[in-house]
Amino acid sequence: MNVQVVTDPDGRLLWLSPALPGRTHDLTAARTHRIIRICERQGVPILADLAYQGGGPWVTTGMKRRPLQELTLTEKTVNRALAAARAQVERGVARLKSWRIFRRSRCSPNRMTSIAKAILTLERQR
Repeated sequence: MNVQVVTDPDGRLLWLSPALPGRTHDLTAARTHRIIRICERQGVPILADLAYQGGGPWVTTGMKRRPLQELTLTEKTVNRALAAARAQVERGVARLKSWRIFRRSRCSPNRMTSIAKAILTLERQR
């Protein structure tokens, strides 16, 4: 199951996308739900992991190591800074994944969308 997550800088869950099959690539899911386009229109920067490389100029991702080459010191520093900025967001995603239903579900994406909305409501009440 692929659910896209939008959090604030403190890692609080703001929005969950409708569930897509797990085989859906993260960047494809973000484009399907128009997350990048909406954030660009609203002026909200996107900090994302390496799965979102190629998402456009509005998406900031780390730098991948090129074949047979190491990252430069500057590239490593940029990756560390991005990882530090994303740490709270990753904690928010981890809280979502702590719900057993997300780890063990074998139901349809349509049903998981309803479950995800309910969990988002419960998480906002914490």
